[in-house]
Amino acid sequence: MTDHAQQFFISYAGTDRAWAEWVGWHLEQAGHRVILDVWDWRTGDNLVQRMDEALEGADAVIALFSTSYFEDERWTTEEWTAAVAHRDRLIPLALEPLTTSDLPRVLAAKLRKNLHGLEEAAALTALREAVNSGSRPSAPPPFPGSVPSAGALPTAGTVPTAGTVPTAAPVPAAGRSKPRLPGSAEEPRVWGVRRRNPDFAGRETEIARLRESLLKESKAVPQALHGMGGVGKTQLALEYAHRFADQYDVVWWIDAEQPDEIPVHYTELANRLGLAKPDAGAEANARALLSHLGTRERWLLILDNAEDPAQVEPWLAQGPGHTLITSRNPNWAGTARATPLNVFTRTDSLTYLQGRAGSMDDEQADTLAADLGDLPLALAQAAGVIANGGVSLDLYHQLLVTNTTQILEKGDAPGYPAPVAATVTIAVDRLTDRHPDSVALLRLVALLGPEPIRNTWLESVRPRLTTIPGAPDDPMWLHEALSPLSRYGLARTEPQSFQIHRLTQAVLRDQFLPDQSAAMRKDATALLSAANPGDPQSPDNWPGWAALTPHLTAHHLAPTEQPELRPTLLDAAHYLIRSGQTRTARDLAATAHTAWATTMGEDHPDTLTSAQFLGHATADLGEHAEARRIIEDTLTRRRRTLGDDHPDTLQSANDLANVLDNLGEHTESRRIIEDTLTRRRRTLGDDHPHTLQSAHNLAASLHHLGEHTESRRILEDTLTRQRRTLGDDHPDTLQSAHSIAASLHSLGEHTESVRIDQETLARLRRILGDDHPDTLQSAHNLAVTLHDLGEHTKARRIIEDTLTRQRRTLGDDHPHTLQSAHNLAVTLHSLRQYAAAAQLLDDVRNRLRRTLGDEHPDTVDATHSLAKALIAVGKPFAAQRLLTPQKQKKSRSRRKRR
Repeated sequence: MTDHAQQFFISYAGTDRAWAEWVGWHLEQAGHRVILDVWDWRTGDNLVQRMDEALEGADAVIALFSTSYFEDERWTTEEWTAAVAHRDRLIPLALEPLTTSDLPRVLAAKLRKNLHGLEEAAALTALREAVNSGSRPSAPPPFPGSVPSAGALPTAGTVPTAGTVPTAAPVPAAGRSKPRLPGSAEEPRVWGVRRRNPDFAGRETEIARLRESLLKESKAVPQALHGMGGVGKTQLALEYAHRFADQYDVVWWIDAEQPDEIPVHYTELANRLGLAKPDAGAEANARALLSHLGTRERWLLILDNAEDPAQVEPWLAQGPGHTLITSRNPNWAGTARATPLNVFTRTDSLTYLQGRAGSMDDEQADTLAADLGDLPLALAQAAGVIANGGVSLDLYHQLLVTNTTQILEKGDAPGYPAPVAATVTIAVDRLTDRHPDSVALLRLVALLGPEPIRNTWLESVRPRLTTIPGAPDDPMWLHEALSPLSRYGLARTEPQSFQIHRLTQAVLRDQFLPDQSAAMRKDATALLSAANPGDPQSPDNWPGWAALTPHLTAHHLAPTEQPELRPTLLDAAHYLIRSGQTRTARDLAATAHTAWATTMGEDHPDTLTSAQFLGHATADLGEHAEARRIIEDTLTRRRRTLGDDHPDTLQSANDLANVLDNLGEHTESRRIIEDTLTRRRRTLGDDHPHTLQSAHNLAASLHHLGEHTESRRILEDTLTRQRRTLGDDHPDTLQSAHSIAASLHSLGEHTESVRIDQETLARLRRILGDDHPDTLQSAHNLAVTLHDLGEHTKARRIIEDTLTRQRRTLGDDHPHTLQSAHNLAVTLHSLRQYAAAAQLLDDVRNRLRRTLGDEHPDTVDATHSLAKALIAVGKPFAAQRLLTPQKQKKSRSRRKRR
């Protein structure tokens, strides 16, 4: 690298942002181009894509080494790894004393320049040497005796050459003040902030966003950080003040809960600055202070816990300094730029819990964080109770359910004014007299889940709600009820929905009186029943079901005990199955079946429908033997109580045929499905969706029996009818199109099969999403056909992606996952990676033997494929031992399309 202007990408840990700004600012002053995420990337950008572009376009990567930089799970790992792999030069700058053992082995040998412990002039010299090292001078060096000492300022008027870093910075660029050297001797001249919280953890993204917001305005705009009580607004402001203290001359903290006291706090600061006049009074001295700050820069005022924008606005300073407000109230339009602060991310929750109660492993910390809704105050209280002993983690979980308010009053949470229970109770008490409708709404939704609640649900059911005071026909009632909840931090409101934190709900439920509980439960039941979005099989309705289902499973409402909710619960289970949320579907169906079998009997129609969905979900999870038991029992009961031709009986017969086909009993499956199809045609008609479902399943059985031509004929007729009656994009229509592609593949028409597979896969991704089982099934089949066309590399890319998604969504032992692993191994074999293929096939075969048994066709296929791979790696005797027990069995094919 020479002394001409270049482009640098700065890689750093979030805690070292001040260093990144300092380095970036001075490089830009020297004429270089700098890519710094907080300057150049916008909220919502694709982080991976942006990082790749920055690394690709950079002449060099400047890596700011610190202890935080090398922490696990930081993006900096990807950055420096990519820089080492793909760029010619990595420039390491050490911000802390680091030894070789502190660094990854690949970086330990690289020369690095130390910036820590230097005055700013010396640090600038070190930065210049790091960037320009290795270049030769273009002119004779000056005589050493006349060179000023290291770090001396250049002669006034000297302009640095482009591409060099000056030893003293020129005039700041427009819109960005020159940052001070982090960790330098410079500190705020006036400091009025309490001590730093030593337990502060996480929030790096939020601190970066806050710093960016404060810096990006040419004239300071107040920043209002708002969120519910206990979310950590004050703690974040406190950490910001300490972390960036050396960038300010004045930092002053003001308790702003009582607006009348703000001038008093300002007078204290005015006195520290020598501006206060003893006889002038608080208001006059406060005005003098504001006038002074309007002409100065590098000041930070923090107004903590301000709630009323109208009362705070007259006391906001103007000028190039920074004002940070913390508040529960989100309504700061026209006064400050409002930024919401939500609960911790799960990663930050785990970091905090394990930092304070180090005995927790990841799973324990994750479970506790989920129970506490990632609320920082609740996490602080829990960590205080558990770390001090006397309450085990298991007991704490139990008390959260049985003694919620009691346990949420315990625990040391330094920096927070009150525990969770008191925080909620105080806010509710303040609202009770002035806004009884708000409190009634809050208590009603405490029985629902902690997920967002759609406004339309309440608007449509308002006349049926007996616990909400006021006129039922008032079109503004919901707005009037929600506004105070939002202002007091008890609800997080959006244009179309609102949300109550799970711990707020828990405290409120503990406060229910016996006569209130029954009425609230009745209203909550009416609310959820009226919110039914419609046909659970239609993807158009799935967003509505996704919003509603979490509330239907809220155990505080005991939804299975409410007769009015039974149809909605069954529709929810059906939606979960069709949308690919199989485990949740099984849990919901199992809960309903157990409850209803006890209260209404095992032969009740609703009990049998829940059993139907339970069997379907169990089969979709790959547990075919258990699914068969459930489905056979349901079919027997329906035949006895409803008759052979009842639509519900025929659905159970269809499900039994399907599970038998998955168990490899294709002949018996064909017999049952042919009978079911005949009955459905007679009772429902040729074009009914259930009839077409059975026709599709018959074609699938014929396909597995090798009758591909007849299978194709039935599928083409079925697809034509489905397109006419259901539409081109209905999941059933796309499933038939997918099956036609499989038949064409078996008939050797690979090119047409690929065309249909690609078109179907694109539609499935758009309608169902990338991770839906039907989408993954289609991608699996496309990879199989591409392999047979000789496009092995492309097939490998698709099947590897499919397998990764299936392992995450279905599990390692699911039959579909194992089929994709099998087909990946066959593709590796074709690419001559025999050892990898054999290793993968050995794992697949062992899993199939354990889950499906030695006799299942998939196990037989895997055994034959493994034998071929063993022969290819020079182990023919091992292959022979595998095949000896299989000599009477015939593999259906090298690979399996579904």
